[in-house]
Amino acid sequence: MRQNRNNLPYPPISRFGWLMGLYSENFARIGGLLDLAKLPAGRYISSVGDGLNVSVDVLERHAHTVELRLSYTLKDPVTGLPDPSAVVRVYLDSHQAEATHCYVGRHWQDVLGLRPSPEVMMGHRLRMNSFLSKWLGYLAELGHRRESLRCAGSDGLEVKVSMTDA
Repeated sequence: MRQNRNNLPYPPISRFGWLMGLYSENFARIGGLLDLAKLPAGRYISSVGDGLNVSVDVLERHAHTVELRLSYTLKDPVTGLPDPSAVVRVYLDSHQAEATHCYVGRHWQDVLGLRPSPEVMMGHRLRMNSFLSKWLGYLAELGHRRESLRCAGSDGLEVKVSMTDA
């Protein structure tokens, strides 16, 4: 039975409020996968023995933000680029993580056009960040954690990362 929004025991949440909640949830989930405060720029691999390794590329670090790409170590047969993947901007000061796009080369302009309405843009951001939240939860269930993260060396071999030395 559907309830009237006016009769809910809690205040209704706006789509914007829901998106901000997803950003906070994504920050907490990413924090379980890697140490955002200490991990330097570079490529890292998380392997839990299931044959489907996760690649984390820390693309840029700034005082209050970290930009990273999260993907499996699979390549798109057409482009040769990681697929699936999500580019995530992490705001260390506000404890939020935002999926900026979820496929290599597919920015919001490619998907939505140059002038999407605010409703269309909000819906797109909600879908991307809901996907990221579910993916991060799935990775945690499989056992991907800080302890499973290794630095991908220049020779392609994995090297153990010590978070206390990073």
